[in-house]
Amino acid sequence: MSNSTYILDDKLLASNGSRFLNYILDLVAFILFFLFFCVLLGTFIGILGMSSLSIWIRSLGNLGWNCIIFTLYILYYTLMEGFFGRSVGKFITGSIVVDENGEKPGFGIIFKRTLCRLIPFDGFSFLGSDGRGWHDTISDTYVVNKKALEEEVKTFHEFSLIGVQEAN
Repeated sequence: MSNSTYILDDKLLASNGSRFLNYILDLVAFILFFLFFCVLLGTFIGILGMSSLSIWIRSLGNLGWNCIIFTLYILYYTLMEGFFGRSVGKFITGSIVVDENGEKPGFGIIFKRTLCRLIPFDGFSFLGSDGRGWHDTISDTYVVNKKALEEEVKTFHEFSLIGVQEAN
């Protein structure tokens, strides 16, 4: 068996249009996730009659709600990309987050990637020549077309087996 390692080819990177569509779809998905959280919280308070929790929520103010939104934002991306390698937008567009070897990054890398999304003006970092945002480059991750990656990796492993003698 060959011990060669696959290295990601830049031609597999998702286009800027696909990345923008991912962003829009994930924004909609996150808003729905936040609304679900609010409804669940309201239902929880109503059923259990936790008036003290209700009073605390009403007293949060902008800073408190911003902290809740940031926490839910971090949870959304970390859990989705950590478990599946994809967010809702990436599922719809057929793209996936991988490392330089075309494999799913671990939770630590995904968490780092998610925190980097909070860098001000990260959304403008895609305007560079390579089409990768700061949250991609800092975390050493790539967003690629999933089907194209699978075909490329399969072809790579088939070629790496050429000339390798089978053990009996």
